[in-house]
Amino acid sequence: MNATPENTAAQDTPVAQNDAAPLPAASASASEENDGLDGASSRVLLLWLWHGYLKQYIGWLVLAIALMAIEGGMLGAMSWMMQPMFDQVFVAGTPGAIWWVGAAFLGIFTLRGVSSIGQKALLAYISQKSAAKLRTDMLAHLMRQDGGFHQAHPPGFLIQRVQGDVEAINQVWGVVITGAGRDLMALIILLGVALGTDWQWTLVACVGIPLLVLPSQLVQGFVRRRSRQARDLSARLSTRLDEVFHGMVPVKLNRLEDYQSDRYGKLTDDLVTAQVRARIGEAAIPGLIDVMAGIGFLGVLVFGGAEIASGEKTVGQFMTFFTAIGFAFEPLRRLGGISATWQSAAAAIERIKELLDTQPRLTSPAKPVAAPKGMPNVELENVRLSYGDTEVLRGATLTAPAGKTTALVGASGAGKSTIFNLLTRLVDPKAGAVKVGGVKTQDMTLSDLRGLFSVVTQDAALFDETLRENILLGRNDVSDAELKRALDAAHVSDFLAKLPQGLDTPVGPRGSALSGGQRQRVAIARALLRNNPVLLLDEATSALDAQSEKVVQDALDRLASNRTTLVIAHRLSTVRNADKIVVMDKGQVVDEGTHDELLGRGGIYADLHQLQFKTDGPTADKIAQERAGRRRKSSAAKSKGSDDHGETTLLSRISRRLFGR
Repeated sequence: MNATPENTAAQDTPVAQNDAAPLPAASASASEENDGLDGASSRVLLLWLWHGYLKQYIGWLVLAIALMAIEGGMLGAMSWMMQPMFDQVFVAGTPGAIWWVGAAFLGIFTLRGVSSIGQKALLAYISQKSAAKLRTDMLAHLMRQDGGFHQAHPPGFLIQRVQGDVEAINQVWGVVITGAGRDLMALIILLGVALGTDWQWTLVACVGIPLLVLPSQLVQGFVRRRSRQARDLSARLSTRLDEVFHGMVPVKLNRLEDYQSDRYGKLTDDLVTAQVRARIGEAAIPGLIDVMAGIGFLGVLVFGGAEIASGEKTVGQFMTFFTAIGFAFEPLRRLGGISATWQSAAAAIERIKELLDTQPRLTSPAKPVAAPKGMPNVELENVRLSYGDTEVLRGATLTAPAGKTTALVGASGAGKSTIFNLLTRLVDPKAGAVKVGGVKTQDMTLSDLRGLFSVVTQDAALFDETLRENILLGRNDVSDAELKRALDAAHVSDFLAKLPQGLDTPVGPRGSALSGGQRQRVAIARALLRNNPVLLLDEATSALDAQSEKVVQDALDRLASNRTTLVIAHRLSTVRNADKIVVMDKGQVVDEGTHDELLGRGGIYADLHQLQFKTDGPTADKIAQERAGRRRKSSAAKSKGSDDHGETTLLSRISRRLFGR
């Protein structure tokens, strides 16, 4: 997928929520409806599809349906030509008839072939274009949804909606539109030929049609319920695959291969059962039509055979009728199958429509305020926020001065990352105000607001694209000189020459082809090119080794220059030089100041510093030295009086020295 600045605002990487209780999440199966629900009516679904995705192709549709009508009408022409072929060519043996009858059949088959090619090409164009637009609309809509929506709908579930369900709709276009054009027209013309030959025979042939009404209604409801179940199971299977493939390392380390295979196998068995039942239902209506056709043919042979034997009807008339009715039952079977096929597609359309009808809770205001210019400060005024019943922020108030570095410290769960989410409007506060440059975040458009921030976290999220695309994020206004300056400043140039294709090297899924430090430097280069006035750093170096941390920290220092910077850190050594340190505890700001001021006052910051650096207590080295001394004293005490057993004592000493015993 191509990420653009508009779609990836503030997404140098997504802001983590490790300091907050998660939003209430629902499993993929939560979206499943009771099997007894009928869902939206077929008429509503058809109108929605028509106005949204088919109406714009009405010209091509009319032409395709006209070609289908010609193709279907040729069946009627063939059945009509049976009478002169039998009566004039085969029975009467008229010499000239063979030429014009043969030419007529040649014309019929040629016209049928040309119209078939034309309508299939047009239908393929219409179906593929409409499906592509539907997928694009779904992706754009889903990317606008808030975090709560995406926690309730796993990636595999959404992938199945965008790919699998749209493909199910795409496949049904050919069946429904072809049925409406070719098969319906063929059925009308063939019945016209049959009625023109003998209306009584036609009534006898269609005597079983009323018997199909009730069974067809029952089958349609059954097919929709089973198809809906199958679509939901497919979504759950996609979710399972997504989780397994993205969690392959934990799967291997915890020996979960058999466990995950069993879970997937059980879901697959359920899917097979649902799909087989749906296919049986789809096959039931054409099967019932075949039974009806058999009853009709039996009646025609009994009733019409007597008339032919008595000379009231010719063999040619009977063959015309027989051919017309025989041809008619095939489009009738396909039209009967359309109902079942539509019920299957309707289940997918319902799911898609539900998603597209879901409106995001976080939207831009109707009358937005312009984003602040220059280098803004950041303010929280008595902000309160809850995730479900868990209150995460309890009246938090703080100010990050413009052009300065402000660090947020505190234990896990104190609310630090939640503040980052508030600033970028991944969530909105329950009470209080969040301001950037004096403007409330809720008063700006989401695009303008997120255009103020660059974000770098400990887990730099990269796309499965080239290194160049991950840095530029769809921008085409970056010169080579600007790109090189960003690469040099972020220390990407240090490892660029080692990559096989340089900037055009694919970085792998989620950047797996790069090391953690390299991914961080790519994220920093990305942020440098964005050149936004506010920088958010969330544990950007916590997962790196000492050598990588030094390089990345140097790049971060360059990035933070002349920007309003907020830093989240658990390691206090990375923030001791911050202009201001804000101490948080249980969703509240409990202290703030410089490193020296906070140490001097004591309190939570001093306690955290004491835990990390052990400034007043014994260090790990001192503890190890004391333990070694105690071992030596114990060894010396045991060696006294052992001269008579010198060899044993020597072995004991060696054993104690090697194994601590």
